[in-house]
Amino acid sequence: MRGHGNSEGLPGDEYDATELADGVAVVHWLAEQPWCNGRVGMFGISWGGFNSLQIAALAPEPLKAIVTVCSADDRYDNDVHYMGGSVLAVDMHAWASTMLAFVSRPPDPEYVGTDWRGMWLKRLEAVDPFIHTWLDHQTRDAYWRHGSVSEDYSAIKAKVLAVGGWHDPYRDTVLRLVRHLPDDQVRGLIGPWSHQYPDRGLPPGPAIGFLQETLRWWDQHLKGKDSGVMNEPKLRSWISESHPPATVYPELEGHWVGDPAWPSPYVTPVEYAFQGEPLLVRSPQHTGLAAGRYFPFGNDADLPPDQREEDANSAAFEFAVDERLQILGRPRVRLRLTSPSPRGQVIARLCDVAPDGSSTLVTRGVLNLSARYGRDKVAPWRPGDTEDVTFELNGIGHAFPPGHRIRLAVSSAYWPWIWPQPGSEDGFTLDPAGSGLELPVRGAGDRALDATIAFAEPEQAEPLAVIHPAPEDPAGRRPERLVVHDVAARTWRLDVDPRYGGTRIYPDGLEFHEDALEQYTITDDDPLSATTRSSWTVRLRRPELAWDTEVRTRSEITCDAGDFLTSNELTCSEGGEVIFHRTWERRIPRTAG
Repeated sequence: MRGHGNSEGLPGDEYDATELADGVAVVHWLAEQPWCNGRVGMFGISWGGFNSLQIAALAPEPLKAIVTVCSADDRYDNDVHYMGGSVLAVDMHAWASTMLAFVSRPPDPEYVGTDWRGMWLKRLEAVDPFIHTWLDHQTRDAYWRHGSVSEDYSAIKAKVLAVGGWHDPYRDTVLRLVRHLPDDQVRGLIGPWSHQYPDRGLPPGPAIGFLQETLRWWDQHLKGKDSGVMNEPKLRSWISESHPPATVYPELEGHWVGDPAWPSPYVTPVEYAFQGEPLLVRSPQHTGLAAGRYFPFGNDADLPPDQREEDANSAAFEFAVDERLQILGRPRVRLRLTSPSPRGQVIARLCDVAPDGSSTLVTRGVLNLSARYGRDKVAPWRPGDTEDVTFELNGIGHAFPPGHRIRLAVSSAYWPWIWPQPGSEDGFTLDPAGSGLELPVRGAGDRALDATIAFAEPEQAEPLAVIHPAPEDPAGRRPERLVVHDVAARTWRLDVDPRYGGTRIYPDGLEFHEDALEQYTITDDDPLSATTRSSWTVRLRRPELAWDTEVRTRSEITCDAGDFLTSNELTCSEGGEVIFHRTWERRIPRTAG
């Protein structure tokens, strides 16, 4: 993209109009080449998946098919910025600080020549932390509607293979695409995977022959060969068997099912009513430390551990499982709440509780109480009023075995995923009489069809001969996730090493080093104590050219009742000498978060 890597130009915001126009231009250029039949396809994961969807919505005529993996159709409510109308503390800040480091990396003199330094300095002068823009837009306004294909699914003309994983935060996009696009235009595929391509073999598996699946898609829609891909069910999805809580699973037990439409004729909503007297839900502010990583990548500490402690900080409602029960889709909760504060949030977690008491997180959902009438508006709660609120949890395929219990746990805090709001320390009163859980229960379906769903073994090209030097002291490496509890101060800190790249040496001689640390701190009874910090170091070297550059960033967000306070610092060096340094300090009103 412009202004990144060895490209000329200046960097812009993610998915801005220039970026998408450049993508359209590339599609047309490809179609005009003598070695192209005029039919172009796009595919990618995450940002590349977003681009594939967004450019498909601009409908350049040569773009006939896309494969979009782990991407979002709604930039506001299904990305790294907001969830249920609430600020995502865990990734709003982490991704903004990551991009501050990434956008500040220099071009490589091996490829751009001696002008690399001038290009770099010009680029650095254009840098502005993304967090400013993202916090300036705290409701789903025109800024977020840009690039959100959910605004008009009919604008997409290309054939769409939408792919996701149950452990990826974007999987609901797959469900919406298969719901809103015509049968002859879309196929959906959701496996047990994290934020990775399905053939990589990273936890959780099993992996599939994904490249063979994409080849079938391209053969069908770019070459006009009947590969049989459109004879597949509209949605192929994985239903996981019950499993004990763990932060990593090499593979999960389960099976594939096929649904001819979405909503599926094989899925029936089943209501579960709550029982009991009204109760006060006032969760400690550190509730949520066992949420796991927002973007699991297959690392050892990514997934949520046992939820028993989180459940104890929540109001829990349980339902016995007398016979095997499998769900597929998005559960829904209806809660009757009385709030003493105009602001706050409610979090619902669906857990699978085994006979030994262990609690495995199945899925979850969030609602900012001021967004209960829509993500595009702010409606403060009238203190003391009672209202019914309804919201969906993230989609999932899961089977509860007989003898287990279904637990729905409701909390008023979920740090560091959700940034706490002033007044949320007072919690809310939940009335079970007006509350309930709706599960998307999937019956047997078409077992003969399910039995036909099969994938080839993963097939990949030989990887680049990248060298990963071993760390000098592996035993001294930081833990991936470390919780520190200052008992006297009642303060909790979560340290996260995102395990991005470490040090690697590429075949062309480029030495690339990355190191990052995220920290999230909060005090038990004070939502205004919430603090996020992120630091990055990126070093690029070419010893044969005596070229040695380094980028260092430091980012922090704190808050008071009325504002977010952001602080960012960028320092760039060449040969150990600082050539660029800038700090940004912003006070941004808390209009919705």
